[in-house]
This record gives sequence, C-alpha cells and structure tokens, in this order.
Amino acid sequence: MGFYAYILRCSDGSYYTGHTDDLEKRLGQHQSGEIKGYTLDRRPVEILWSAQFETRAEALASELQIKGWSRKKKEALIAGNWEKLKKAAVSHISPALSSALRLRSGRTEESNDKHTENSPAASPVIVLVRPQLGENIGKAARAMLNFGLTEMRLVSPRDGWPNPDAGPSAAGADVVLDKAMVFENLADAVSDCAHVYATTVRKRGVSKPVVTPEEAAREIHAAQGRCAYVFGPERSGLETEDVALARKILTVPINPKFGSLNLAQAVILCAYEWSKQAALEQPTVVDLGEPAPQMELEGMIAQFEALLDKAGYFFPPDRAPATKRTLRNLLTKPGWNHLEVRTLRGVLSALGNPRER
Repeated sequence: MGFYAYILRCSDGSYYTGHTDDLEKRLGQHQSGEIKGYTLDRRPVEILWSAQFETRAEALASELQIKGWSRKKKEALIAGNWEKLKKAAVSHISPALSSALRLRSGRTEESNDKHTENSPAASPVIVLVRPQLGENIGKAARAMLNFGLTEMRLVSPRDGWPNPDAGPSAAGADVVLDKAMVFENLADAVSDCAHVYATTVRKRGVSKPVVTPEEAAREIHAAQGRCAYVFGPERSGLETEDVALARKILTVPINPKFGSLNLAQAVILCAYEWSKQAALEQPTVVDLGEPAPQMELEGMIAQFEALLDKAGYFFPPDRAPATKRTLRNLLTKPGWNHLEVRTLRGVLSALGNPRER
C-alpha cells in the first residue's frame, strides 16, 4: 500500500497540496465537491504533481513542507526543474520528500543537504479533537495567534469545516483558520509528530508521564521533531483512546472542586507557556522618567511639613520628630520623577491657599 503527496491547480489558479492513500479516489472527491474545504469553491481542479511514499507520516510531512513553499518553488517542483528546486528548497525539506525528488529526477547519490541536529524545533501543532462549536474553534485560533502559533488541525469537527461561526470569533486570526487541516482520526492528525501531549484534567486509566504546561513548553523547545498539543471536545474532553495515542499527559494545576476550562482557555494556557521561550515581540517599555533629584524631594517634604504644622497635625509636640520621619519614609518610597514632584507641590499649594474659581 502506498501513500501520496500531491499538488492540484484550482480554477482560480491557486495551488492546493494534500496527501492520501488512494490518489485516484481523492482526485475524484475533489472534483465532485465531496471534500469540504479549500477546493470546494475552486473547482474544477487539475492534478499537476504527485509523489509516492512508504508511510502516511512521510506523505503528510511532505505535504506540510510543500505547503510552506512559495509559489515559485511549487512551480519548480511541478515543472521538474530539479536543480532549481534543490537550490531553492531541498536543503530545507524532509528526508522522505528529498528522497522522492531524487527518485523522480533519476538521482541516486546521497544529498549533502541535511537537517542539522541543532536545527530549531518547529512551532507546536494545536490539534482539536471532535470540536463541537465553530465559535470555539475561532476562539482557539485567536488564542493561538496571540502567542505566535498558526498550525491548527481539526479531527472530525462535529459541524464540518469550514464553519461560518469560526470567523467572527477568531477576531482576525484568519491565517490560522485558512490553514486549518481536517483529519478523520487523531492518529492521522499527529502521524508526523514525535512528541504528543494530551491535555486532560481527569484520570483516564492510562499510565503515562504527567507534565504541566510549563514543563511541556520547555520540552517542546528542546525537542527534535514535530510536537503537538491535543485538546478534546468541549463537552467531555479526550477519550481514553485519544489519550492512549499521546506520549505524555498535560494537566494544569487547578481547583480540584472546579476543574472546568473551556477550549480557548486551555489552548491559551499552553500557547502562552510556549511563547515565553519564543522570540515574540515584547510590550514596549514605557519611559517613566528619571527620579527627581533629592533637592526637589526635600522641597516637597518641607512643604508638606509646613502645611501640616499650620493645621496642627504634629501633636503632641514630643511625637513630632517620629511623625516627620514616618512622613519622610512615606514620601521617599515612590520613585517620584520631576514632573510628579512639581504636580504634587502644585496640589499642596492649592490646598494651602484655597480660592474660589
């Protein structure tokens, strides 16, 4: 049994990349509109390229690699311009696809272009298993993009895909929804992932290592190979069979009397922990101004003391030194800048010399 990665040209001139174990049947499904998704409104389609692989994981990995290519690279692949493609992309693709291209081009020598062991790990995949509401898928997409994640995979969404309720809830995270891939089962969805984390707060009778989102994030940044966070349906969470596919269980330390997180909350917890070690843009540091010099602080303190003395605050007299020390400690704790000192002294002046406006 073989597995295939393929490229279709749609009626609008765009390219669609997919994988399958039955190329002829899958092409017919695209043509008939049986497959809901990108090609549905872009028929007729035409197959331009395909390559055969020994395993589904290799075919899927190749599909994902090609999807990330520019149009120019895809056209080089379709045209069979192997030398141009090698210079442009082969050094950055999976070994399985690289082998397939060498076979197609009649080359048998080993490529010198390989991944180095120190290559940075790709961003983790977010897998939603049997999600029920399009609104929740959209909210999960929004949470993902907030923290730099864009690859969403959906396993048998209840209401099909695409879902019109997802867009408004995504609040602009359309890039996540547009790239979302749909799978029939979880095994296919994570077939190219070496590290799979099943998110659950309940014991499922499956003995696996348990980690927190923070621990999982550290492992993912250090990992070789693709990684995936797996989330279950809103109503019931992951089933035992789903958890059994994972390498580890990810659990959030949570109130044992109320351990209910909605889907987007669970996604954002994992995405945030992952983002803390990613090179995301940090919030702009606000310039609070340099601290005011001591001379200005002394002037403000003296003004306070003069107004309070006039109001009879320092009573009894023998407690006045201690009270003034306490006042000084209070006023020197904040890092007052020049403008703040001036503003506060203006307030004191207005209180000391009230006048009708």
